[in-house]
Amino acid sequence: MIMRSLSSITLTTLVTGLLSISAQADTLRCGSALVSLGDRPFEVERKCGAPVHRDPVGYTLGSYDRREYMIEEWVYGPSNGMLSILRFEGNRLIAIERRRER
Repeated sequence: MIMRSLSSITLTTLVTGLLSISAQADTLRCGSALVSLGDRPFEVERKCGAPVHRDPVGYTLGSYDRREYMIEEWVYGPSNGMLSILRFEGNRLIAIERRRER
């Protein structure tokens, strides 16, 4: 009985930790402002300032292959040794990646 209750507590703690990690990957803190997936480039620039580097990656086809959307990556940092790489597709933030500076 003790083993079962201990393993359920461990499982609950693990699941809670994993959920909090995935939530952090969807946002980026810039000072007191938060940048979230779905934000537009002008909103990100207003909250975080100009990026250190902008890299046009290429183009992708939108829904029904009727329109091309530009893919662009913005780099912020380093902050505490971490770079934040924001990926925009069709003027929407679709990914936030954090990577240790090399």
